[in-house]
Amino acid sequence: MTGRHPGTRLVASLCSSPAGALDASVKVICVVGFVTAVVATPPRAVLAFAVDALLVLAAAAASCLPARVLARRMSVETPFVIFAVLMPFIGTGPRMDVFGIGVSVPGCWAAWSIIVKASLGVAAAIVLAWSTPTAEILAGLERLRCPRALVMIAGFMVRYLDLVAAELRRLQIARISRGDDPRWLWQGRAVATTAGSMFVRCFERGERLHAAMASRGFTGRFPTTAAPQRPRRWFPAIMWPLVAWVVALAVLIP
Repeated sequence: MTGRHPGTRLVASLCSSPAGALDASVKVICVVGFVTAVVATPPRAVLAFAVDALLVLAAAAASCLPARVLARRMSVETPFVIFAVLMPFIGTGPRMDVFGIGVSVPGCWAAWSIIVKASLGVAAAIVLAWSTPTAEILAGLERLRCPRALVMIAGFMVRYLDLVAAELRRLQIARISRGDDPRWLWQGRAVATTAGSMFVRCFERGERLHAAMASRGFTGRFPTTAAPQRPRRWFPAIMWPLVAWVVALAVLIP
């Protein structure tokens, strides 16, 4: 049908992809295992990180994740990249000249470690988020016996993130329409006032939500809208963290 809603087409594509057919708890365990292996890999093991990058690309292909979407969502790590770029210049230890500029050798390796590990971890999380609906991720975390309070907080955050962003946008428009458009650091009082007002509004909204939930007999568990639990097929998904750990251990153990 040509008139199908875009969200319906997305869910249909996820279910038809090899990664979309896996249970959410399996995917969460595989992602955590892969990220742990990446973190355990020494910074100087460049070849090991190349293998990890190939594993991420293979998982993205199995999830039918377009390359442009992956690249666009990777921009979330920009603050880490900016911080890492400064480390060669502020680091201590032996120094070397790069285009006539003295940089710290340990600082360069530290910057490389932050960038490559953050990039691989963010990419793995993006693959998980793309191949699994949010409700299924939360249901998978519950099946893995994650603390219920943390799962509920994550569920609330996902449900109300767009609402809070829209509220913040309305406050910004109201401030600008009254002639206030701070662009410099010393004009940040209005921004701080907006942040304080946003905090108060979110806190009050949370209190109203809790009162409404309690009045409707909330028992501490959300009614789930996720699909029924899929069979826990570990192969070939388990190969993703296993290969990453084999590569990491091959570097760590001489």
